[in-house]
Amino acid sequence: MTGFYGYRRSQGRPGIRNYVLVLPTSVCASDVANIIANQVDGAVSLHNQVGCSQVTSDLEMTFDFEVGFAANPNVYAVVLVSLGCEGCQCDEVAKRIAAVTDKPVEKVIIQEAGGTLRAVEQGVRYAKQFAAEAAMMQKELFPITELLLATECGGSDPTSGLAANVVIGALSDRIIDEGAATILSETPEFIGGEHLLAERAVTPEVGEKVLDIVHRYEAYVKRTSGEDIRSGNPTPGNKAGGITTLEEKSLGCIHKGGTRPVMEVYDYAKIIPADQKGLVIMDTPGNDPSSLTGMAAGGAQICVFSTGRGTALGNPIMPVIKLTGNSGTFKKMEDNIDFDASRYISREKTIEELRDELYDLVLETMCGRTTKSESLGICEIAVMRTCNYV
Repeated sequence: MTGFYGYRRSQGRPGIRNYVLVLPTSVCASDVANIIANQVDGAVSLHNQVGCSQVTSDLEMTFDFEVGFAANPNVYAVVLVSLGCEGCQCDEVAKRIAAVTDKPVEKVIIQEAGGTLRAVEQGVRYAKQFAAEAAMMQKELFPITELLLATECGGSDPTSGLAANVVIGALSDRIIDEGAATILSETPEFIGGEHLLAERAVTPEVGEKVLDIVHRYEAYVKRTSGEDIRSGNPTPGNKAGGITTLEEKSLGCIHKGGTRPVMEVYDYAKIIPADQKGLVIMDTPGNDPSSLTGMAAGGAQICVFSTGRGTALGNPIMPVIKLTGNSGTFKKMEDNIDFDASRYISREKTIEELRDELYDLVLETMCGRTTKSESLGICEIAVMRTCNYV
């Protein structure tokens, strides 16, 4: 059985990266966290635009994202950075992290440290210590059964549904058949095709969950905005690329889920258990950075991302392999795109041949090969919201 080299964790799946995550618990600590991370080799950070001035349901989603990022297998240790008076209190975040993982965590509270300079000094000391410990870890060989693969599409055009997403679906089937797990996301982009996913559910109860998240999403948008979700989807870029209806986009989107049974449905940013196998669905927005954030929080070690029009997107803790079925896009955006799936449309390769090439690229990336977005340092995130700031 094919395997990959990664870092053993005392709990859960192995990591394919070994980051020290400098995690701001709110927007008010984001720049300080980034200053800290930029001074430490092996540290990563992110701009957290939430964490305060939120109603309870919204704040809980933020807690889930923060805890999930901390618990992700690609993270060795965490330095929490908070202002001190935000909704996502540092002590509460640390407590919730400790409930799901025993990895090392230290806290920096800007108001208690005495301001930015002292907080940075404190955070750099913690991060450097963790980075030194992480550098001592040796990679080990793990079976492919330890993989949780995220799948995503964005900036879609007709070639996404005709080639790139089909290749991802074939990859998903192969990985599942070898005993691993994959995630299908982007709930609004199931609309019009949700019944096809529900029919593949392993039980009637799981099938109902598939239908429920789609109907709930549509009803929520109508209730909160008075508008139909179809007014914003397909996007202008989708339409310019040749996609005409949401149903057409949905049928292309769900190709990423291959043909295997749907085993379970998970809420946004909820941690997916290490013993979960097969195809699962996560209830995420169609918005690409938000969807990637949810799946990384769920524990995915790596993502394959199709784009017809082209995108530069990445993620702070989860390598993102981008592929396109559009030969013109691949030529224009080769700086950003890792894999050319247009060779199926040009009849140079079969779906099976491209699947196996992509499989090899996934394993190489898991063993340390950097993606285009990693090389460029592109690592946007966004977090799903339930309502406006308060």
